[in-house]
Amino acid sequence: MAALSKLTAYLAEYLSLGKVADYPQAHNGLQLENSGEVKRLGAAVDACETVLREAAARGVDFLLVHHGLYWNSVPLVGGMYRKVRCAVAHNIAVYSAHLPLDVHPEVGNNVLLARALGLEQLEPFLMLKGQASGLAGRCATGRAELAARLELAVGGRVHVCPGGPEQVRRVGVVTGGAGSEVARAAAEGVDTFITGEGPHWSYTLAEELGVNVLYGGHYATETFGVKALAEHLSVRFELPWGFIDHPTGL
Repeated sequence: MAALSKLTAYLAEYLSLGKVADYPQAHNGLQLENSGEVKRLGAAVDACETVLREAAARGVDFLLVHHGLYWNSVPLVGGMYRKVRCAVAHNIAVYSAHLPLDVHPEVGNNVLLARALGLEQLEPFLMLKGQASGLAGRCATGRAELAARLELAVGGRVHVCPGGPEQVRRVGVVTGGAGSEVARAAAEGVDTFITGEGPHWSYTLAEELGVNVLYGGHYATETFGVKALAEHLSVRFELPWGFIDHPTGL
């Protein structure tokens, strides 16, 4: 058992919540409190109704998510009401970490995916809101081999835009929905850009810019961070944890 206040205080410092800029709807940190004690951790990508109900069924009382309660709605009606009612009824605290988790140097989505792909000489990549939103690294392999590595890392199909060279040299990684940033990625000197998803036009633009784009799935590329952070907390606070998988296929 751990005190909710100690858990959230540690997370605020570990994730540098006060230093990482984010979108206004992210509301990083504790979004819904419980009675003040934590016995079981749950990790998920989205604080959606399906995930909250599964967390309740598993006896989770601290749910760590990447996309919090407030991305789609704020008024307590409809799905929002049902989510909050479920969490309160089952004493579930909800904690969200969006960009602070993406960019974290130890448990971040970007660094964990880059390492899973075997990228070397990692360096900050693609500025967003005054900070690097991703990582770039060296990779002396073919495009098909890199796509195979990505499929293995995300556990699913990867959509490939073969707009750049077959022999890959420098790869940029920004997990989630960064496909619209393909022009800026190309301007930073990568020949291959890896992200979760992008708009339709990002494919043809990548071809015109001479850049490969590997779309690994928004959900799939953002499972790394919540898992790693939950495991980190599990060790530090001696709490059991589990991952609640609810893939969207997007």
